[in-house]
Amino acid sequence: MTNPTITVPAADMLQRFNTILLKQGFTPEKAMQCAEVFTNNSVDGVYTHGVNRFPRFIEYIQQGHINVQAEPVLKHHWGGVQQWNGNLGPGPLNAIHATNSAMQLAQQHGIGCVAMSNTNHWMRGGTYGWQAAKAGFVFIGFTNTTGLMPTWGAVDNKLGNNPLVIALPYEQEAIVLDMAMSQYSFGALELAAMKNEQLPVYGGFDGNGQLTTDPSAIRKSRRPLPIGYWKGAGLSLLLDILAAVLSGGLSVHEISKQPTEMAVSQVFIAIDVKKLGNHSAVAQVVNNIISDYHQSKPDKGKSITYPGERVMKTRQRNLANGIPVVKEVWEKVLGL
Repeated sequence: MTNPTITVPAADMLQRFNTILLKQGFTPEKAMQCAEVFTNNSVDGVYTHGVNRFPRFIEYIQQGHINVQAEPVLKHHWGGVQQWNGNLGPGPLNAIHATNSAMQLAQQHGIGCVAMSNTNHWMRGGTYGWQAAKAGFVFIGFTNTTGLMPTWGAVDNKLGNNPLVIALPYEQEAIVLDMAMSQYSFGALELAAMKNEQLPVYGGFDGNGQLTTDPSAIRKSRRPLPIGYWKGAGLSLLLDILAAVLSGGLSVHEISKQPTEMAVSQVFIAIDVKKLGNHSAVAQVVNNIISDYHQSKPDKGKSITYPGERVMKTRQRNLANGIPVVKEVWEKVLGL
């Protein structure tokens, strides 16, 4: 039997999150900014890193893993590259700051790279892709995580699922790819298990080493499947190395020694499209590519969408009808 869901208006969710964050010691400005991130993630249908994740975010604050008073500090700067220390501040706020800094560098140099050590979970990485792309920039960002995924051919967790975000402006919105290196994030596995649903495709291995669509079995075995098998495992490794090297921060194996996932390393790269020699033709090039892409012959009636396209449809629906939330999750939020 699935857990029942209710609908919560976005304005009500935002107000509730803001009130709770103020009680945790956030300044009014930071409380609202953080509340907006969690609400917007939920509006866009990324519930695993929106409303579903919010109680754990508060728990980490109360346990001292997140310092609500912390401000990021610039450690080193050369040309279009900066290294920052996040001082274990709230991950979404540090990431917004880093994205803004990368865009400022890109305006000066054409490209800007901000690498941040000692920060916390950024929630939905796509948030910062949308932020940059809507401002007219190409964006590439990635983060490492605690060890929660085996490399291909192994059974123990030496890799993070190390999400990667690539975004660019498109018409009045954006094309935003936001993907973990595991076939499903642990948040997605948690949500599917909560709803007693099977995964559409294999998501990992069960306790007997067999590929399975059972999210509970994968969470128990802690053997999620890397995207593209050995290819996703290799990409995860390289993203971790780059995040640690560029930021001067911790790598996955070091983060895994922390009491929980904290002190992660992240990279934010922005490119100012207006600085390109062909900038006047960029919009038409992208339009032509997407137009051809949309002409793909669908299999079994499936709609063909580019990364981020379904998000916009979900956003419209949730703003009009309210955000669907598992009742159990919303009761936790109300009890905070």
